[in-house]
Amino acid sequence: MALDKIALIFAVIMFVIWSSVLVLGLISTWPFGIPLLLVAAVVGYMLFSVVRDRLNNEEDDYYDKNIDQ
Repeated sequence: MALDKIALIFAVIMFVIWSSVLVLGLISTWPFGIPLLLVAAVVGYMLFSVVRDRLNNEEDDYYDKNIDQ
C-alpha cells in the first residue's frame, strides 16, 4: 500500500474522531450548542455533496486519465 493511501486513511480516521468529539461536545452544552450543531451539519452536508459530485463526474475522470499534464 502506498504511503499516500495510508496518509489518506489516517486523515479520514482523525477527521471522524474529531467530528465525533465536536458533536458530542455540542450536545453536552445542549441549549447553547444548537446553532453550532446546525452549522456543523450544513458544512458536513456541503463536504459530502462536493465529494459525491467529484466521484460521479465522468468528465473529470476522462481528463485525469487521458490528458497529459
